[in-house]
Amino acid sequence: MTLDVPPSLDHLRRLEEGQAWLDALPRLMTECAEQWSLEIGPPYPGSYVSLAAPVERRGGELAVLKIQYPHRESEHEAEALRVWDGDGAVRLLDSDSMRHALLIERCTPGTRLRHEDPERALGVLVGLLPRLWKPAGEPFTPLAAEAAGWAVGLRDQWERAGRPFAERMVDAAVEILSGLAATPAEAILLHQDLHADNVLRAEREPWLVIDPKPLAGDRAFSAAPIVRSYELGHSRDAVLGRLDRITSELGLDRERARGWAMGQTLAWAFEGDSALPQHVETARWLLDV
Repeated sequence: MTLDVPPSLDHLRRLEEGQAWLDALPRLMTECAEQWSLEIGPPYPGSYVSLAAPVERRGGELAVLKIQYPHRESEHEAEALRVWDGDGAVRLLDSDSMRHALLIERCTPGTRLRHEDPERALGVLVGLLPRLWKPAGEPFTPLAAEAAGWAVGLRDQWERAGRPFAERMVDAAVEILSGLAATPAEAILLHQDLHADNVLRAEREPWLVIDPKPLAGDRAFSAAPIVRSYELGHSRDAVLGRLDRITSELGLDRERARGWAMGQTLAWAFEGDSALPQHVETARWLLDV
């Protein structure tokens, strides 16, 4: 089939395995269309680690076909959607682990939460979070193991990027992540990239969560991606205001939530060999409270 790959996936062409995956996409789409009897529309723009397209199943059911670029952070997305079973998140209709393909519920109209008033959007996220807190174990990666990996790799990333911010921030993040990872916590299913672009307006419910990058661990970590959601306002007051509101309304330990947010934000503050200024600023505001 002919396939117009969105420009947002062009960054994968720099990697040999990325180019191979892009080259395989037309075949994978064709195989999925045959397997699930799909009519496939043009891909959605803007995805950076997968190709998603609207589809119509035999009988007229509308859905979305998502083919993932094989990546550790999203390898158990299908299992996470199965655990949530449509409770605040899109439903998984089918999956094919060999092709890294998911057939999921389509959100209509699909407007992103980021287009709402920031305070209202934050209220939606606060309302959705407890519904996602399902008990979790295997096959999900433990948050403690992921955090330990962030701590180990952070200094090397900082060095490769040319030491773009103060070393004290690296030292603090490593200490915080190591300490939090060593503290036992109930294992809850976590969406480590839950922000206002990963919540869509739908018909079955007003808003549904998409694109989990699942982990299992401390529920206080849930605040991290929302606290750094710059689309809801990027300033010291906005960041700390989100932290205060989430932890207060959901009864989360503020210091643990602040630590997780600071640590993960700095660990995710690199794109290639460059640092992301907004992530660095957010991490600094969280550190210097």
